Amino acid sequence: MRTILVALLLVLSGCGSAEVPVKVRPTQSTGPDVLPIKLKALTTDQCYLAPGTESPKGCQKYVTELSSAAGTIRKRRPDLSSHADVLDRPIAAFRAANCQDVTAPGGPCGQALGDMAAALTSVKSLVGG
Repeated sequence: MRTILVALLLVLSGCGSAEVPVKVRPTQSTGPDVLPIKLKALTTDQCYLAPGTESPKGCQKYVTELSSAAGTIRKRRPDLSSHADVLDRPIAAFRAANCQDVTAPGGPCGQALGDMAAALTSVKSLVGG
């Protein structure tokens, strides 16, 4: 009986091996717009709420998420691309000054975080949420 089962499994495992795999392409989501949700979440981060007192090094994830949000704004709301540019400027300044390595709050890195917070406030009011 065991031999028959093994033989049957071998025969069945060969079936269908010549089939071509079907590629499934994701479709555009018809769900709710996530941009307002993402922007609202970013405004609860301490790096947004108190940019002058936070360690720039500790804000690296926030800055990365904010940069991603700027890209999403350009894709989903091309009419707000100029506001995404305003958001990108302090992000670029933060990165150019290597703020991801700075532990002390304030200075040019604190200023960049403050500018990001102001730009985020502005774009969030335009997007809604």
